[in-house]
Amino acid sequence: MPRPIHRLPPLNALRCFVVAAKHLSISRAAEELFVTPAAVSQQIKQLEDHLGCLLFRRTARSLLLTDEGQACLPGLADGFQKLADALDEIDLLQKGGVLNVSVAPSFAAKWLMGRLEDFQEQYPEIDVRISASNQIVDFSSEDVDCAIRYGAGHYPGLETDHLLSESIVPVAAPALVAQAGIGTPQDLVGVPLLHDDGPERDASCPDWPMWLKAAGVREADGKRGPRFDQSALVLEAAVAGRGVALAKARLAEQDLEAGRLVRLFDVEQPLRFAYFLVCPARKAKLAKVEAFRTWLASRAKETENGGGQTARQAASAG
Repeated sequence: MPRPIHRLPPLNALRCFVVAAKHLSISRAAEELFVTPAAVSQQIKQLEDHLGCLLFRRTARSLLLTDEGQACLPGLADGFQKLADALDEIDLLQKGGVLNVSVAPSFAAKWLMGRLEDFQEQYPEIDVRISASNQIVDFSSEDVDCAIRYGAGHYPGLETDHLLSESIVPVAAPALVAQAGIGTPQDLVGVPLLHDDGPERDASCPDWPMWLKAAGVREADGKRGPRFDQSALVLEAAVAGRGVALAKARLAEQDLEAGRLVRLFDVEQPLRFAYFLVCPARKAKLAKVEAFRTWLASRAKETENGGGQTARQAASAG
C-alpha cells in the first residue's frame, strides 16, 4: 500500500537529503539552502530516525550514499522537480512578472543593451533582470529563466534557439588608421595589436599570429600588445585608439555604424561559434519567456539581414 501523505517525513528534511546527496557534501548543501551545516545535519538525522535507516556513510573525507540512500534518491529528486514544475504552471497564467536572463557580458554590453528598451516598450508588464556572466547556468538551482550563450550550440537537455552567427573582422579607430597610414595588412608592422583572451575556446577563431601568417605578414610580432579577457574591452580599447583589434563583427556593429571604428582590408572570417538562447522546456512554456524568445528572434533576424540598428535608432534616422 502507498504510504499515506500524513505519514511522510517532513518536506524540509527530504529537501536537505536531496541537496546533500547531489553535492555529497553537507557544507555545500548548506550553502545552496542558505542554512548552517549543523541545520542540514540535524534535518538528515531526523529523516534517518524517521525512516529507521542510515542514508549516508560518513568518512573523514567524504559523504557517501548507503544502499537505502541510493534507492530513494531518484524518486525524491524527481518528486521535487515535479513540485517545481507544478508551481511553474501558475506562472503560465501570468503574462508579466520578473524575467531573469543570464547573458555573456560582452554580448550584453555590445548588442543586447542597445535593443532592450524596445522590448520593455512592447512588454511593460515584464521586468527584465540581466545577469552578465560567462558561467554555466544550473537551471535546477538558480533563479534564471533563460540564458544567451556564445558557443558551438551543444546544450543537452535544453531548448536551443540559434540567434546570430559570428565572424572576425579587423577594426581600428579612424584616427589611428589615418595616423598610421593603414591600408594593407603589411601596414600593421609596428602598429599596436589588441588581443582577446576571452574564455571561449573556438578553434575556428584566429588570433593575431594566425591572422598575420595567413595574410602573409611576417615582420609583425603577433604576440605583442595589450590583452583583455572580454571582447567588449577589446572593442573599447580599439575605440580609444590603443591599437587594431580582431573584433567579433556582431559585437562591433554599433561602433562601426557610429563611426567610432572602421573595418580594415575588407576581409571577414566566419566562425563556428554563434549566439544561442537556451532554456529548459518547463521554462520555455512561461509566457514571459515566450515573449522574450519571440522578440529576441525578431531582433536577431534584423541583424542577420543587415538591419542592425535598434528600432529607436531607425526611427530617429528616419
